[in-house]
Amino acid sequence: MKTNHTRKDRVGLLLGNARYQGSAVHPSRFPPDEGAEVAFAGRSNAGKSSALNTLCNRRALARTSRTPGRTQMLNFFSLDDSRRLVDLPGYGFARVPEESRRKWKRFIERYLSRRRSLKGLILLMDARHPMKPDDGQFIAWCAYHRIPVHVLLTKSDKLARGKQHESLRAVRTGLAGSGTGAQLFSTRDRTGLEEARKVILDWLSNPTPG
Repeated sequence: MKTNHTRKDRVGLLLGNARYQGSAVHPSRFPPDEGAEVAFAGRSNAGKSSALNTLCNRRALARTSRTPGRTQMLNFFSLDDSRRLVDLPGYGFARVPEESRRKWKRFIERYLSRRRSLKGLILLMDARHPMKPDDGQFIAWCAYHRIPVHVLLTKSDKLARGKQHESLRAVRTGLAGSGTGAQLFSTRDRTGLEEARKVILDWLSNPTPG
């Protein structure tokens, strides 16, 4: 129990140190590609910004919006001198021009495929509508590039308990054999908070290249 409590405190302190570091619309503006970072991705309006705020125990670390596609840049948050979190632009049916979506796709793929300090990716899906075609394609793309992925089924509090576990079972069945983990998550009642934090800390503590 003492070891678990110490680990919980350690991850809480690390994520609680999160500070906005900068935004980028071009790789030349990324922080140096060293240390370790964990990225957050998902369909537009899946709750990425809210999840980041909850995981870091901050009210407004990442901006939230009801308008899908509002996050159009890579947003970097430093945890210490060598570790970071990265909020990626959402994908899916954002209310933006098609050319902008194509540009985002190229931008994100370039970051994910070339970023050596990337240790893992947290993929957020609305628990009420998980595993859309875009999600499956994204997971397959990450698997091809050997990027570890962990799925958070967000807004789980909006489902009855039975429906929550039905959604989780369906996603885990779809991910069977892929090495991708999945869990329920809610920013409202903090379901799955410590489980998700543990995954992030494990990745950030990994000294090997991503």
